[in-house]
Amino acid sequence: MRAVIFANGTFNDIPGALSEIIPEDLLIAADGGTVHCLQLGLIPDVVIGDLDSLPTSQWEALRTQDTHFIIHSPDKDKTDLELALGYAVLQGAQDIILFGLTGGRLDQSLANLLLLSKDEWSNARLVVCNGPDKAFLLHSGDNLTIEGQPGDIVSLIALTPIVARVTTRGLRWPLAYQIKSHKPPLRFKSVKVAY
Repeated sequence: MRAVIFANGTFNDIPGALSEIIPEDLLIAADGGTVHCLQLGLIPDVVIGDLDSLPTSQWEALRTQDTHFIIHSPDKDKTDLELALGYAVLQGAQDIILFGLTGGRLDQSLANLLLLSKDEWSNARLVVCNGPDKAFLLHSGDNLTIEGQPGDIVSLIALTPIVARVTTRGLRWPLAYQIKSHKPPLRFKSVKVAY
């Protein structure tokens, strides 16, 4: 099962977003991310959060639809995005596409991106879509094949102190990196770019 989560960050690639979404997707709006979902002409299946960023008019309009609201107190210890990710995983989502994670406050953008590395959703494949850019979060043992064109930019960014056995094929500068440590490292089998 696939879930699509709309967070409350910057969102301006309507054609690109529509090309990523399929009718069977579970559409989850994290509070103000509902606005982005509605911009696409889509009705979210679920709106989750404390609803402090959702305009009242849109909230009222969605109450007449089949949208399910999961309302939390503003005095919560999880962000709306964290609640949305937790809900997607509980529903059995194996693939989660995320929109609107960046933009606005830098602290919120960083928190949204770093949140994705939590073990709670390590069994799901997470893809962040931001205009023409995509970010794939890999966990220990994951493989990823990226199809691209010559000149495309591919960046590998470690979100943990120790990363081992990362190899790439098809890039201008191949990478084969292995370290020795007494700590159990993350293990990525391969990242390939096909041209």
